This record gives sequence, structure tokens and C-alpha cells, in this order.
Amino acid sequence: MEGQKGPLRQTFKQRRLNLHASCAPRLQAQAIQHLPGLLPEGRLLGLYWPLPGEVDLLCLADLPSLSGRIALPCIAGGRLQYRRWRPGDPTAADETGIPAPSDAASVLEAEQLGLLLAPALAFDRSGIRLGYGGGWFDRLRESSPWRDIPALAVVTSGCLVEHLPAEAWDVPFPGWLDEEGVHWRPGLQPVEQP
Repeated sequence: MEGQKGPLRQTFKQRRLNLHASCAPRLQAQAIQHLPGLLPEGRLLGLYWPLPGEVDLLCLADLPSLSGRIALPCIAGGRLQYRRWRPGDPTAADETGIPAPSDAASVLEAEQLGLLLAPALAFDRSGIRLGYGGGWFDRLRESSPWRDIPALAVVTSGCLVEHLPAEAWDVPFPGWLDEEGVHWRPGLQPVEQP
């Protein structure tokens, strides 16, 4: 099936890029409106450093309710970890070349995070996310306690499909965020915070 995913990645990477200008501002607005209420008190929001074509949600760090409550992924030692981050904190390229917080002492435990966001090239309604093929989020989320943290794929609605090929190691996401709002698969919606 991995052979099927290569052409799909190319197709959806181009589709996402074509939709980016029209969808990104609306998707950012939905994130600002809905995500703070999904984050449990005292927990951090796991964002991502946006690559070209991905919706930039780092603006969430500027919200007073999320100040000091942002974490970014870092690939170090061959695994994905989250590190605390604030705007202006130093970053350095991680093992995949993506900017990440450079303070290795700020590595977080799963229990410190309350919601994870992962960019997607495409997403299907059974929770399968098509990423770039590194498998970092799947390996992180395959075991408890990471599996127990609510996680949303970030995708434009034009890249939602009925079915994507899935590998045995794919860990379905409980929901997704698009320019229409937050959507949960049946029975997987966490309780919103007051």
C-alpha cells in the first residue's frame, strides 16, 4: 500500500497548495475560535512548525488563554518529542531539518499535553491521515499515554476523502480541523473545557 501513497502524496500536496490561499485564513479563524476550549486546564497544545502549504497555527501562541501553553515537535534521537515553546524562543533544525525548540531540557511528558495537532496532506473519515511518510506521529501515538491524548489532523476540506489506503502501523486520529470547524469521529469527542 505504501506504493499507492506516493502518488497520492503528490496529488494532495498540489491540491493543498492550490487551496491554501483561500482556506488558510478561515482555518486559522476556526482554530482560534474552537481550540482553546478543547485544551484542559494546565495542559499544553501540541502544534507544528508549518512547512510550505501547511496552515500556520503558531498565531495561537498569541492568544492570552494559550500564553505559555504551546509545545512544538522535535525529532531527536530518532523519535518525535514535544518541547515547550513561546514566540521568540530559539529554534534549530531537528533531525528532519524542520525548525524546533532548541532547548533539550524543555522535553515534555505526554501527561503535560492536552491536545495534539498534526498537518495532513489528506484525511479520511475513518481517521487515516496522509502525511509525508515519516511515520513520526503514528509511532508516537501507537502507545499509551500518547494514544490517549486527543489529536486532530489539520486539513482543508478539499483534501477530505472517503477512503485512504492504510498501513498496519497507521494510528487513526479521532478528528480533524478544517475551515468549517472541528469535527470528531463518532463517539470520540472530548468534553469541552469551561
